[in-house]
Amino acid sequence: MDIPTMNKKFAYALAIGLLIAAPFLIYPVLLMKLLCFALFACAFNLLIGYTGLLSFGHAAFFGGASYVTGWALKSAGLPVELGLLLGVVCAAGVGLVMGYLAIRRQGIYFTMITLALAQMLYFVFLQAKFTGGEDGLQGVPRGRLFGLIDLGSDLTLYFVILSVAMFGFAVIVRAVHSPFGQVLKAIKENEPRAISLGYDVDRYKLLAFALSAALAGLAGASKTLVLGFATLTDVHWSMSGLVVLMTLVGGLGTKTGPIVGAIIVILLENKLGDFGNFLAELTKIEWFRSIGDAVTIVTGLIFIICVLAFRRGIVGEIGALLQRKTGHRKIATQRN
Repeated sequence: MDIPTMNKKFAYALAIGLLIAAPFLIYPVLLMKLLCFALFACAFNLLIGYTGLLSFGHAAFFGGASYVTGWALKSAGLPVELGLLLGVVCAAGVGLVMGYLAIRRQGIYFTMITLALAQMLYFVFLQAKFTGGEDGLQGVPRGRLFGLIDLGSDLTLYFVILSVAMFGFAVIVRAVHSPFGQVLKAIKENEPRAISLGYDVDRYKLLAFALSAALAGLAGASKTLVLGFATLTDVHWSMSGLVVLMTLVGGLGTKTGPIVGAIIVILLENKLGDFGNFLAELTKIEWFRSIGDAVTIVTGLIFIICVLAFRRGIVGEIGALLQRKTGHRKIATQRN
């Protein structure tokens, strides 16, 4: 067994160990929220990072599944597993329709079509009775998984959400490393060449769009189960912008970059105010307490810094640095 393989296995084992121990050290609900948005960012990265399609309508899948699962659990009284499945199926169905209409165009036109269709869905949820309008769906019960496992405990639900997230990540990794994923990469790098080789490019794009939508729906459905509500924020265009930010900050086209980006952005949203209060107590400067009200400004500054200084994203830059060091070592070894 070579050293790189051993390092990867050690890294995977360490990551799994940390994920298992994490809820005993950190608030489980925050961890579950991080997992849901990390899966959302990875689903979006599958489309833009490996297929080269910039969708600005992924909030439709995330929020749509969030609403459908919330309705299924609260109003229809369906079991948890069926509620999650219904949300994923609806997201995949919407993804097929939206993808079928959008893939006929390229570049900015593709992006604007996805945005327009997502905003149409936003107004549907705004007016529909089952969504609760501006109040959203509140008080969604957690219920029991398979009628046996009570999800009322945060600790129990954490391991269920962890399993769901790991399943989603595994699907993405398997898709990327499959022949299907290789065709997607070929489409991103040189679409005319992929067409000349005989591939039905539109069909591959549509399948990638639907798969990305389904996984984004899985993230949204899981989020509703964790937090117990679904709101218009989940389907608003700003949620699509947020997942773009997560992916770019972490590293476009990398496996772990979107996860890192999601952790950074969500922690900023949830903990920036606490950090400001800590600085105010430490320095006796009351101005620091207002930092929590400037989350969007701080997030925007981080985005600008990443675009200017880390164009590959945080993980992308780290990977490029390690590759350069490895290359230098190989050259030095060959010379010796």
